[in-house]
Amino acid sequence: MSFKVQVGPAQIAIHQGQTVFVTRPDGQVKSPGNHGLYFRDTRLISTWAIYVNGEKWDLLNGVAVAAHAARIHATNPSFMTEDGPIAARTLGLLIGRHIEGGMHEDIYVSNNGLGPVRFNLEIAIRADFADIFEVKANAVVRRGSIATSWSPQRQMVHNSYRNRDFHREIIVRADAGDGEHAVYANGRLTFEIALKPGDVWHRCLYYEFIDGKERVLAPRGCIDASSEARHSQKISEWQTTVLKIVTSNEEFYRNFNQGVLDMAALRLPLKGTSGMVFVPAAGLPWFLALFGRDTLIASLQTMIVYPEFAEGTLDVLAQYQAHERDDYRDAEPGKILHELRYGELAHFRQIPHTPYYGTADATSLYLVALHAAWRATGDTDLIERLLPTAEACLDWIDKYGDRDGDGFQEYQTRSTAGYENMSWKDAGNSIVYPDGTLVDGPKALCELQGYVYDAWLRMAEIYEAFDNGRRAGVLRRKAQRLFEKFNEDFWDEELGFYALALDGAKKKVLTVASNVGHCLWSGIIAPERAEQVVKRLMRKDMRSGWGIRTLSADHPSFNPYDYQTGAVWPHDNSLIALGMKRYGFPREAALVARELSGAASHFLLNQLPELYGGLQREEDGFPVQYLGANVPQAWAAGTPFLLLQALLGLQQDAPRGKIYVDPVLPDWLPDITLMDLRLGRARFDIHFWRDGRETQFEVLEGDAAAVEKAALATLASVGGVEHVPT
Repeated sequence: MSFKVQVGPAQIAIHQGQTVFVTRPDGQVKSPGNHGLYFRDTRLISTWAIYVNGEKWDLLNGVAVAAHAARIHATNPSFMTEDGPIAARTLGLLIGRHIEGGMHEDIYVSNNGLGPVRFNLEIAIRADFADIFEVKANAVVRRGSIATSWSPQRQMVHNSYRNRDFHREIIVRADAGDGEHAVYANGRLTFEIALKPGDVWHRCLYYEFIDGKERVLAPRGCIDASSEARHSQKISEWQTTVLKIVTSNEEFYRNFNQGVLDMAALRLPLKGTSGMVFVPAAGLPWFLALFGRDTLIASLQTMIVYPEFAEGTLDVLAQYQAHERDDYRDAEPGKILHELRYGELAHFRQIPHTPYYGTADATSLYLVALHAAWRATGDTDLIERLLPTAEACLDWIDKYGDRDGDGFQEYQTRSTAGYENMSWKDAGNSIVYPDGTLVDGPKALCELQGYVYDAWLRMAEIYEAFDNGRRAGVLRRKAQRLFEKFNEDFWDEELGFYALALDGAKKKVLTVASNVGHCLWSGIIAPERAEQVVKRLMRKDMRSGWGIRTLSADHPSFNPYDYQTGAVWPHDNSLIALGMKRYGFPREAALVARELSGAASHFLLNQLPELYGGLQREEDGFPVQYLGANVPQAWAAGTPFLLLQALLGLQQDAPRGKIYVDPVLPDWLPDITLMDLRLGRARFDIHFWRDGRETQFEVLEGDAAAVEKAALATLASVGGVEHVPT
């Protein structure tokens, strides 16, 4: 078994919905810092500490026992009391927490000594109500006023914050226990405890949140019952509905299952048009919010696992589709949002995330995801309901995505608070010329053209299915023109590779980066050039041994520790691997999958983080973390699902009642069985295994005639993928 690598600082993070509590390993929150209890982008607790007669406890262990629950064990140092000294390690402390809406906290203290003990237990709690954006930037500004009150009768500390019409509150309530009440002074709850040998003292604290007029209650059950709570039961029920696998490769099995657990934990309940739906939140701890690009890509990754994510995502994003131009928010009619926030800065429009529309790819990816969801579910009502949204997306692509009318998609912010880069590589330094200087002005990135090409072809299939052949023909002709223009203007014969982008002067940015791999996924690469592209991506300067880097190691801006100029992003690799498979390069796709699976085996829980360092793999090496990576993170969690799809060449086609497979299992994954693979309302169990150099499959459950072997064609004629039975 691989030795394990820690990702991020030593801390405990638990979450559910839009609530997250990030603490030190001892369960405490020290100020200043970025730890705390956050609810809807506001930090409700900025300090939490626990003392025994004014002394700090000694940490033993503290871990998150589930995505929404944590346990921390500690013991006492030696300390003095009125009755004399208490020796070190006489007392045991257990802090249990679980979140379901609000938070329930259990405090257990046990006396493991030979004699009785008497002491004070103090819990210090402070609230600063800081906006999450300012906490991340380490630039917290107090704008409103905080009030604190204590009710001895109700055993309740009430902290409230008000800035004009922005209002947040947190109520911390202690149960009465055996009738001995706490007292509150100087920001501390104090309990007088007397324990005989072997006795255990227990109190529950209930943390309730108020957002304006909405009150979010704490769960009543204690930590011991958290596994039986409604949230835990729903997660367990959810896990029974999703795709499951069995394989002799323990490494891949663990990574896949962890991805399922991560996606379950990242389910964000939001209001859809006909009730609450689940969408994948982007990541923990900073991105428990609705995103456009991130949520759509995660939904695409999970299409074979849980297509309802895509349906919920499409429904919710449609509600926020822009209807007018708003330069501060980079909004234009038909555009799909980038990010929606609920904190104080967003409330007063001091940031544009209300929502912010600074993404150039979410609108075309919306169409890709709509088609993929239809193909997975066969749900015609979904198309009929969302076709107006899709048509507005198509209009935006023509009128606003192509800023100068040259046939390519470009982006440039109009906002005083907007993002310089609006692709998935949205860091300010991510788009660079070969000499390392930043590309300014409107940028036509290569993958944006691929996304639009794919979106047009997929929408053409939808229009054909809904008896609008004229509209389908228009989109196909537009896609063909874009294909030809892209392959003429972006290809560089001397480089033997496609340009990363065209700059504002329409000059090629001949930087070798992973973005071109997305063009394999979308199908816009000319077939005769695919081998060159694949080989270039697999050269040592791009392929680290733990996956394909975001930027060539030969580039002057390369930094293996930087966000998007040298690090490895799992989701980036998953799209590239599927693109390689599409163009007939299963060996290379399997190599990428092997390196990602190998990297996952080194991370705790076999859990892929958002990104990690782009250092070259050594024989006795291991993947090196990127400081600040989110984990769990949705499109990292979805990576093994898309890698599996690439290895099996798996595609759902519910409108035709077919599942297409083109399996080429590598020697490191000699067998795999899919269970509860869905096609519309039908479910399938399919077993795949290597037989010599060939891969065979057998349908164990479901209609065997519905599963056909088919190759992925390089040039799309139907919905981005042509099915050619073999």
